[in-house]
Amino acid sequence: MLGFLIVLLSSVFFCFQNVIVRVLFNEYPILGLFQTGGFVTPTPQNSFLLMFMRMLLVVPLMAFLAPKLYPPTWKDIRQLGNLEQRTLLLQSVGCGILMFLYLVLLYISIGLIPAGIALTLFFSYPVFTTLFSWRLFGSRPTLFRWSVMGLILLGSSLTLPHSQTANGFSSLGVITGIASGITYALYTVIAQKSFETIHPVPFTWISFTTTLVLSAASLLIWNVHEAQLAWLPLWIGGLLSAIATFAGHLLNNFGIRRIGAASASMISASNPALTVILAWLTIQETLNGLQLVGVVIVTSSVALLSREHRSSK
Repeated sequence: MLGFLIVLLSSVFFCFQNVIVRVLFNEYPILGLFQTGGFVTPTPQNSFLLMFMRMLLVVPLMAFLAPKLYPPTWKDIRQLGNLEQRTLLLQSVGCGILMFLYLVLLYISIGLIPAGIALTLFFSYPVFTTLFSWRLFGSRPTLFRWSVMGLILLGSSLTLPHSQTANGFSSLGVITGIASGITYALYTVIAQKSFETIHPVPFTWISFTTTLVLSAASLLIWNVHEAQLAWLPLWIGGLLSAIATFAGHLLNNFGIRRIGAASASMISASNPALTVILAWLTIQETLNGLQLVGVVIVTSSVALLSREHRSSK
């Protein structure tokens, strides 16, 4: 029971992180008490900036705690420099690049459409994970899985915004939300293969560090054009987001160790619904009835996929 509660708490932290990003991009009433937010516009450049600020705090924090979580962390990382482990190093760095891409795409999506919708579109990733696994590992989906994947796509379509803004931001938000799910699916497939020979702690640190480097490089290439940025609230948001990111990953790893990855992923399927609830409680963001049905369908479908995977073990 404790393992289930740990993973559920990790999902809350991840959802909290997404709501923070939403507030940084848009002004909202917080708990019905005061208005804040909208410190930056939802552009790719500002997404790189928020990503950089978050990772600049997360990487040192994880570097400090990694040896306590897994003592041979630095030894394993040094061994990746050996010629015989070059493939594993490339997989680890490659997953860092994919992490950077899916997070940037998700940041943009959250900034342009409601957080619950963006997360629901992102959580269509099990469909693409199944297809990638079939292509790369020859794991042919069963009829049950095809049916559940159809439900996921149906639920995702129900969450799509029904009105388009004049500048097309709604469409871009939908596209980036789906693209983030596809990228994350590829990340999980490569990570699954890598975990056969490397521990998740050093692997995750390499991914975080790669994301930090790419975020910094992106800022050098695409400068942030806004002259006057509200740096104090941005750093406060970055700190809260960093804590939520690290705590979410840490708790999720503890939960996986207790109840297994399949059960943990089943609980993580509640993320879209939890995000909708958290956004409703904190920033009074609402969805219509049809969109709520879509959230429920996607959440239930991902849970069915995870349960079927656990039953096949």
